Amino acid sequence: MLNVQKKLTEIKLLFLDVDGVLTDGGIFYSETGESLKRFNTLDGQGLRYIMDSGVTPVVISGRSSNALKARLNDLGFTEIFLNVHDKVKVAEEVMRRHGCEWTQVAAMGDDWPDLEMLKRAQISFAPPNAHQEVKRRVNIVTQSFAGAGAVREVCDMLLKANQSYEQILNRYLNDAN
Repeated sequence: MLNVQKKLTEIKLLFLDVDGVLTDGGIFYSETGESLKRFNTLDGQGLRYIMDSGVTPVVISGRSSNALKARLNDLGFTEIFLNVHDKVKVAEEVMRRHGCEWTQVAAMGDDWPDLEMLKRAQISFAPPNAHQEVKRRVNIVTQSFAGAGAVREVCDMLLKANQSYEQILNRYLNDAN
């Protein structure tokens, strides 16, 4: 676990897939054909916290939807890449712009299109409902399921590693007194 903690302290970018990571992977279609997605507020709050701590979350997804764009804008994402077929190419461009190497990257995915990115990342994550081949190849499988707090688990690990977790928590504990 010590080695994992050390790796987590070096992370500057968190690459995330969407369907099966930020959502449970289900897609609802309205009568007009618009896709609707359900997001977890714990995940969203965790993403805001890591942004405040200096880690930049980056969405790289093979799909796009208006619901997804609205959610990411609401969370204040500045790095959003949708309808992507080559996730590694996009990741490397983001890394270049941020002056980062793969040793400063964490990634979370759930299916085969994420594997190459997960393999290159310093530390990789998958939710327990990810495809078995992905779970076999990542460093950590979260306890919480996709769309139900899995991303928040990753955010909490990053916050603890960069020593922001207690500081952020104490703001709420002090406000409660």
